[in-house]
Amino acid sequence: MKQMNKSKQWLGLFLIIALCGLTVMGCGKNEPTPRAAQKNWPADDTVISLYQHETGETTEISLREYLYGVVAGEMDVNWPVEALAAQAIMARTFTLEKIEDGGVAQRGTDASTDINEFQAYNAEKINDAVKQAVDQTENLVAVYDGELIKAWFFADGGGRTAASAAEGLSYDKEETPYIQSVEDPGFALPDNPNRAWETYFSMAEVADAVEQVTGTRKETFSSVSIAEQGPSGRVTRYQFDDISVGAAALRLALGGETMKSNLVDEIEFRGDQLMIKGKGYGHGVGMSQWGARALAEEGKTAEEIVQYFFADVQIEKAGA
Repeated sequence: MKQMNKSKQWLGLFLIIALCGLTVMGCGKNEPTPRAAQKNWPADDTVISLYQHETGETTEISLREYLYGVVAGEMDVNWPVEALAAQAIMARTFTLEKIEDGGVAQRGTDASTDINEFQAYNAEKINDAVKQAVDQTENLVAVYDGELIKAWFFADGGGRTAASAAEGLSYDKEETPYIQSVEDPGFALPDNPNRAWETYFSMAEVADAVEQVTGTRKETFSSVSIAEQGPSGRVTRYQFDDISVGAAALRLALGGETMKSNLVDEIEFRGDQLMIKGKGYGHGVGMSQWGARALAEEGKTAEEIVQYFFADVQIEKAGA
């Protein structure tokens, strides 16, 4: 009788061990299925709808072909392949995260060639290096805690990237703990045109921009100053007379190609013009494109470049 009980005990233990191999409920430390595989984000061969800003037409295109055009539109196609490949990971992640969030609702499409709605796009600049960059990173996306990151990128960080999305973009809709401030090695490249810039705006342009941002109309201003700065040195608020103006919104209202960044060294009125001196190009949040080039020239891979600029992100495969 005792022997029968012992046999039953061994049989029960065997069943428990067997079940542990089939389930992750207790029974040890089985590795969870990667979140990217669970999410099953679209792979590069997926067909997406694209609003063509230039013609007003909507076309269908594979995600791969679309990414060729984005990488060619967003980065110098003659730069190192690993820099282009890092841009491909950013562009793919950006696109899939936007599609997951509803795409371009006002167009009823997944994506758009209008840079103000989505990303830059230039099919005419696609070359072999661009295709290689997209193809060698096939399906790769940047993920934090199982979710696609906000894959922000910009031209040049002026020596250091922004410490948060709030500092560079005035973005506070959700937590983005993977955004960090790091040294931007691209600033030291000898052919970088963003090491120092100076620009001017008329009083009318300033009045229009301040009104657009704050809703307050004032025809002329007598003073301007830097009211607040973030940890990386970027201006977060300006003061125009008695009006406080958010820096990220003001830059866009004045024109981001003219007022290149909020890394401002000097700002003042000179007669009836606003003079601004600064460095860098873009909002400074996430990956610096000039920095990506510098890291690629140092021998870093695309994955290493992305993980340099974003804290604690994993590079995983979509469409798994």
